[in-house]
Amino acid sequence: MHLDAQGVASDCRLAASPHCDARPLPDDIRLVVIHNISLPAGTFGSADAERLFLGTLDTSLRKDYAALEGLRVSAHFLIRRDGETVQFVPCSLRAWHCGPSSWCGWQRCNDFSIGIELEGCDDQPFDERQYRKLERLLAAIRERWPNVALAGHSEIAPGRKTDPGPHFDWPRFRPRTPA
Repeated sequence: MHLDAQGVASDCRLAASPHCDARPLPDDIRLVVIHNISLPAGTFGSADAERLFLGTLDTSLRKDYAALEGLRVSAHFLIRRDGETVQFVPCSLRAWHCGPSSWCGWQRCNDFSIGIELEGCDDQPFDERQYRKLERLLAAIRERWPNVALAGHSEIAPGRKTDPGPHFDWPRFRPRTPA
C-alpha cells in the first residue's frame, strides 16, 4: 500500500465524503486515531456506516438512528471485517472523526490526525483480516509521517468515548518498551 501526494491510498476503494475541510496546517499530521463503528449497533456488513460518512444515511428508517439526524461526521478510512478498506477523505484534508478532543495538551485532534474506523464494537474482538490491513495502512502512513503516534478515540476523548474498546490488540500496534 502507498499514499500519493494527497494522502490517497493505493489499495482502497474511494467514496468521497463531503464532511471534510482544509487542515489549518496541511503537513501537520502527528496522530492516528483508532475508532470502531457498527450500524446498526453490533451489526456488521451493513452499508450504513458508509452512508453516515457520506451524508446519505436515512435516519428515519430506524428508531435508533434518530440521534444521527443531521450529524456531519467522517473518517479518513473504514476497515471492514473482511479487510476491505474504504477511504472517505484524503489524508491531506481534515476529516471530522474526533469531536471535542485533546492529546498531549493539543486540542482539536481533527486538525492534526488521521481517523481510521474499524468495523466493530466494544464487546467483540476484531477480525485478523482487519488487523493485517491496519498494519499495512499504518506502514504507509508512517512512511509518509514517520513520527506519527497512535491513540484510541477513548484516549483523546476520555469519559465521552470508549472505542476502539477492550478487545483492540494494542500490544500488536504499540509494543511495550523495556523499563
